[in-house]
Amino acid sequence: MREGTVLVTGGAGYIGSHAVLALLDAGWKVVVVDNLVTGFDWAVDPRAALVVAGIEDDAAVRAAIRAHGVTAIMHFAGSVVVPESVTDPLKYYRNNTAASRALIESAVAEGVRHFIFSSTAATYGIPEVVPVREDSPKQPINPYGMSKLMTEIMLKDVAAAHPINYAALRYFNVAGADPRGRSGQSTAGATHLIKVAVEAATGKRGHVSVFGTDFDTPDGTGVRDYIHVSDLAAAHVDALDLLIARPGESHVLNAGYGRGFSVLQVLDAVDRVTNLTVERRLEGRRAGDPDALVADNGAILAALPWRPRHDDLEGIVKDALAWERKLAERGA
Repeated sequence: MREGTVLVTGGAGYIGSHAVLALLDAGWKVVVVDNLVTGFDWAVDPRAALVVAGIEDDAAVRAAIRAHGVTAIMHFAGSVVVPESVTDPLKYYRNNTAASRALIESAVAEGVRHFIFSSTAATYGIPEVVPVREDSPKQPINPYGMSKLMTEIMLKDVAAAHPINYAALRYFNVAGADPRGRSGQSTAGATHLIKVAVEAATGKRGHVSVFGTDFDTPDGTGVRDYIHVSDLAAAHVDALDLLIARPGESHVLNAGYGRGFSVLQVLDAVDRVTNLTVERRLEGRRAGDPDALVADNGAILAALPWRPRHDDLEGIVKDALAWERKLAERGA
């Protein structure tokens, strides 16, 4: 068993629940803080403790840190729907930026030395060069991306002023589910393409909308870098080890595979895996969607021992499909 405990915010949600599994499997003790607004208590592995509270609840967070001997925080809690951030920006600046500020303050006050933040490729906006490097211009085009970038800036400033270091992992398109079927994406009304497509394949949706066929890509549909959620969770555990080993350093790292697939390529993969033909409806492109968004992942490969283990599009689809069928069995 590792020394100390990791506090995982949003650990009852999609990515957070997979990080909890990865931490527990690596020998860490874990306490989850989640308000269960979008998460599920059943998604939290029973080996972890669960505190039902918001991260802005200073008293609850600080009590959890003290009671469990927390030495590091992994921060996944927040709102993540890009179109909603455009129509309700204040929700995103409250849930993502202001709440993160409160959490960071609690961490500093209680002497937590290591902080890992769930950031996003949306901090880059529409990149000028693809693949995107960490030093590419940060020009978010929606409040979601801006709310995450503001938290990155706070962490940089706080790490310069206090004995805490951090890693901000900028996610590309997260997909799939735990290969052992212990967790997956369970949120209703999800907007992620692979989740939507497997919902259509299992009859939960009637079709998949393809937003835009006039992008500057080989088949005209948007290209994205899809990373398996279990690989992403493993990267967080390795990042924590790096922070502990080098307490004077902080890191900002792209979390992606460095290659992209178009919307049509993803849907073709779903058709192959399911032996079905998912109905596709061609619609107009959404404002602000870049032609391609693919990670340059050289920095994370250089900084961490992490190497992708699930870098296979059909494998990602198979895991997502298995989880969708499991949800259907439980009536979710």
